[in-house]
Amino acid sequence: MDFDYNIPIYIQVSDDIKKKLVRGFLNPGDRLPSAADLSVEYHINPNTAQRIFKNLEAEGIIFTRRGIGTFITEDAIKIESLKKDIVDRLVGRFVSEMKEIGYSHQDIIEYIKKKGDFNGNA
Repeated sequence: MDFDYNIPIYIQVSDDIKKKLVRGFLNPGDRLPSAADLSVEYHINPNTAQRIFKNLEAEGIIFTRRGIGTFITEDAIKIESLKKDIVDRLVGRFVSEMKEIGYSHQDIIEYIKKKGDFNGNA
């Protein structure tokens, strides 16, 4: 993973794990690697890996069973909410950047309509 050094690494790795979940690369109930293994996988400090787990757990994305491991939540509502949050952030960023280069709301809508018919055809 290539890091953007303007954004804290723990946030970038947390976001990557969330994206893997909503894309189906991780499934509800899947066991995550240990913090030590996560630090090796992402080439990060073990303390950063611990912080990632702490934050994801606080968000309800993962849970820990002491002595067993750390797992992805099985809460389908939480996962769907996470997916919506990611989409909202992506769309918000897209609209904001389009407006910055001079597109109006209507221009943005027309642009999107021209790019695809929302039935999978682009």
